[in-house]
Amino acid sequence: MGQIMQEQQTETDLWQQFKTPLSIISGFIALLWFLEIVDQLLLGGALDSFGIRPRAAAGLWGILWAPFLHGGFRHLLANTAPLLVLGSIVMLSRPLRDFFTITFLITLIGGLGTWLISPRFSIHLGASGLVFGYFGFLLLSAYFERSCRSISIAAVVLLLYSGIIWGILPQGGGISWQMHLFGFVGGGVAAYLLGSRYSTASTATERSN
Repeated sequence: MGQIMQEQQTETDLWQQFKTPLSIISGFIALLWFLEIVDQLLLGGALDSFGIRPRAAAGLWGILWAPFLHGGFRHLLANTAPLLVLGSIVMLSRPLRDFFTITFLITLIGGLGTWLISPRFSIHLGASGLVFGYFGFLLLSAYFERSCRSISIAAVVLLLYSGIIWGILPQGGGISWQMHLFGFVGGGVAAYLLGSRYSTASTATERSN
């Protein structure tokens, strides 16, 4: 009886650990789909004009809006699964505050880089910057932290999504490789900043022991 209750408590604790991260990332993805349905069916794609417009002052606002906007259902569908998986891994492996810090850095650095080097009169949008940012963060955390946990996570991420790394290289077909590249850079910066803090905390703990 005691063992059954203990197992039930363990299952409850595990569900509580997963519940908040999955609710947040699933809610964000649901919002993306809601916006795209409204944009495509009611607004005729008008929201796309709020994406990043390179080297135009007004286009800087697109840094904030671009992750919420997509160029159609196929575009959003391509981002949905990796965003759910990689975003969930980041959120489950980090405190919630760190997740929002990571997301902010990816959005800011990815957006600014895209705004600076992309061709004028183009519009860049989509959550792929976040996808590549989370991907870069999880990979480079293994280098900056060098912990068993971060290395194991990086190995799993590489196994699942190693193929997307080519997305940071210049290519045509209406793909914003700039957003991919600088999203990845933003994830790397976040990994460096948080990894340094993690290493400092680990060193302090070892010395206190």
